[in-house]
Amino acid sequence: MLKDITIGQFFPGNSIIHRLDSRFKIILDIAYVVMLFVTSNFYGLALAGLFMILVYILSGVGLKLIFKSLRPILPLIAITCILNLFFIKGEGEPLVQWGFISIYYEGVSTSIFMAVRIMFLIIGMSLLTYTTSPIALTDAIERLLSPLKKLHFPVHELAMMMTIALRFIPTLIEETDKIMSAQKARGAELDTGGLIKKAKALVPVMIPLFVSAFKRANELALAMECRCYRGGEGRTRLKQLKSGARDYIALLIVAVMFVGLILLNNFIPSFMP
Repeated sequence: MLKDITIGQFFPGNSIIHRLDSRFKIILDIAYVVMLFVTSNFYGLALAGLFMILVYILSGVGLKLIFKSLRPILPLIAITCILNLFFIKGEGEPLVQWGFISIYYEGVSTSIFMAVRIMFLIIGMSLLTYTTSPIALTDAIERLLSPLKKLHFPVHELAMMMTIALRFIPTLIEETDKIMSAQKARGAELDTGGLIKKAKALVPVMIPLFVSAFKRANELALAMECRCYRGGEGRTRLKQLKSGARDYIALLIVAVMFVGLILLNNFIPSFMP
């Protein structure tokens, strides 16, 4: 169900992960993504996966959200696996030979590796929004991009747009689910027929969804104007971002893990073709 999609949602808490400086959380999340692309063997992926599971446990968010965050990208994972499975060729004999279709060991290994990498990527990025409020995320992005202000780059406006877009993903998903339920109650067949029929059936859903999205955008703009919002110039903040010892300890742990992954790549040969 659409309502089970958790992308962009924030779950309040008082765990050590919630209390980390949002600027450090963005930097650590980017470092984690880089680590996933640096590693070239399953040992490195296993280390990254165990690390992220430990972080989820410390955050108190709940491991069941891992599976919910993966639901929207299952078609992408399936397409990635199929493409790598049939288009990666190996040097030895194929495992399966059926006409012009050949499946090699390298194709199977690459398919699994890419699927696991994408899953860990989504899991890691989802944790950032799970444990960081939209306001803290906006302030962190603005502070990290503040050097660009010297080039007259609209840093605050960019951070605000990114956060608003991320914040309204759950709202639009909920609105879509309501519209689809209303259409089904009126006799619309959204889940039957072939691919073309299902695509045509979505037209009565998309039109009211776009109308609702523009209406919400207009209401948001009106509310911001009523509160005298004039951008980031001269804006004050109720909560100031402050880094502490736990932030630097987390940064040190991720740096040690990064070095460990590099050592694994050097001592264990890559299976990638």
